Amino acid sequence: MNACRTKWIKKGLIYKPEGNLEFSQSHAQVPVPMITPDRQCVRVFFSTRDSQGRSRITYLDLDRHDLSRILKVSDKPILDLGTPGTFDDMGVMPSWSVRYENKIYLYYIGWNVRNTVPYHNSVGLAVSHDGGESFSRVCRGPLIDRTPTEPFFAGSSCVLIENGVWKNWYLSCTEWREVDERMEPRYHIKYAESKDGINWTREGKIAIDYKSDNEAGIVKASVVRLGDEYRMWYSYRDFNEYRTNTKSSYKIGYATSADGLDWCRRDDEVGISLSRSGWDSMMMAYPHVIKEGNKLVMLYNGNGFGEAGFGFAELEL
Repeated sequence: MNACRTKWIKKGLIYKPEGNLEFSQSHAQVPVPMITPDRQCVRVFFSTRDSQGRSRITYLDLDRHDLSRILKVSDKPILDLGTPGTFDDMGVMPSWSVRYENKIYLYYIGWNVRNTVPYHNSVGLAVSHDGGESFSRVCRGPLIDRTPTEPFFAGSSCVLIENGVWKNWYLSCTEWREVDERMEPRYHIKYAESKDGINWTREGKIAIDYKSDNEAGIVKASVVRLGDEYRMWYSYRDFNEYRTNTKSSYKIGYATSADGLDWCRRDDEVGISLSRSGWDSMMMAYPHVIKEGNKLVMLYNGNGFGEAGFGFAELEL
């Protein structure tokens, strides 16, 4: 059955922070699921904010056979803020996890605040040697940052390993634009490759580009290979009023590709949309899709960029 011709079935909200932890006062942003080594749980890494709006990465465990059932919520971060002056000293957010040689590679977004624009993002990497209970940074600097040809910032990553090649569909900012007296970033999705998951070759290959001059944000690629076809889900938004207007706010997009390089956007065929009311009625953002048996499972954020928490939907194959 072709996924783009089928409707996703929403299963509801999974988690929203209660505000009872000092480091986790609000938001459960950018959920990144991973099947645990014992194959019994789905561990979901996510970003949560303290009272000063600083983001740290933590996790919760879900029953693999019933993703609405929470088994454990970690009471501490698995990745804290970077040391002052580093690229991630104001916030860290998960982006993708990869199992490799009995380790877990966690690609994450590092945040800095700025003066001329609100923030700067870069891509970092942390590694776990204990099945995802704890992580340490591979290096104190970013793996993917500004370059002479990409002068703004880089963000979320989706990383697959195929035939010894590490493939990364990552966010690339192309400009800042003043909108309603506020500087707003514009970003789309580019493609990079690596031999080791650390040193990346970036040749400016665009995977998902803007549809119009008013489209401003294409973020959080999630690529699944089904047979000979690559499928990607992501979120996209416009420049104007995307925080308050459902016509402009984040929605889930969909694209297909024969080789993972050249993509055809099929947003109208995605099969999932905003709810009429509730936690995902204003926006749907940051999807992460995994294959579980004969179905696909999508975790995603709702209203407020994760302030309303994250939930999931399923699609039979």
